[in-house]
Amino acid sequence: MVNVLVWYENRPLPEAAEKEKNVYPQGIHGALAELFGAETDLNVRAAVMQDPRQGLSDESLAWADVLVYFSHKHWREIAEDRVDAMHKRVLEGMGLVLLHSAHASRIFARLMGTRTQSLRWRENDEWQRVWTVMPGHPIARGLEKEYFVIPQDETYGEYFEIPQPDDLVFLTTAQGGEVLRSGCCWYRGQGRVFYFASGHETYPVYYQKEVRTVLLNAVRWAAAGSRTGWPVWARETEPPQQV
Repeated sequence: MVNVLVWYENRPLPEAAEKEKNVYPQGIHGALAELFGAETDLNVRAAVMQDPRQGLSDESLAWADVLVYFSHKHWREIAEDRVDAMHKRVLEGMGLVLLHSAHASRIFARLMGTRTQSLRWRENDEWQRVWTVMPGHPIARGLEKEYFVIPQDETYGEYFEIPQPDDLVFLTTAQGGEVLRSGCCWYRGQGRVFYFASGHETYPVYYQKEVRTVLLNAVRWAAAGSRTGWPVWARETEPPQQV
């Protein structure tokens, strides 16, 4: 059994709050917790920024084998000591799955050492084509075609200021022509980090079959950084050897 902590800041912008509620009545954290909670090998808790210690207490992080992290607009309001605590847990082996606007989160920038908030973006209700560029990776397991299409999502595009991924699993092309390294893996200390760009809060992206497959695979891959009880396919990708 693997412990998954799903975290969301839960503070939608006023102009998007009603639409987000219509798409995700229980919040994004509720939808993701329901997805992971349906799996017999995953034990799930959900937390939000309004909880004590911003939902990221030392006890919660110590409990978690994987932290699934979605944030939007309020990235800089996470306290320094909570960033320190997350960083420490990743280096100790906790997996971290960052979703969509969490590219601008303080923890992602800390782990990457770059200005991860820097990318192109626009919101035009356009389709996104997510290409699998590393089909042998465990996170791509179960995807039947070389790409899948998300009918509507916020558009992100390069240049995306991140270090070269250790594994680039997905590349997204947009209706307007943008390209983004959209499914990226890194190894930090004993921990595994995966960033997945799809999933603006006003679109039902996290209900799409292919996206749900990616998220389930990502949690299992990230958890394998500090656990040995996973099936072989979840542990196939090993971190680069230190020289």
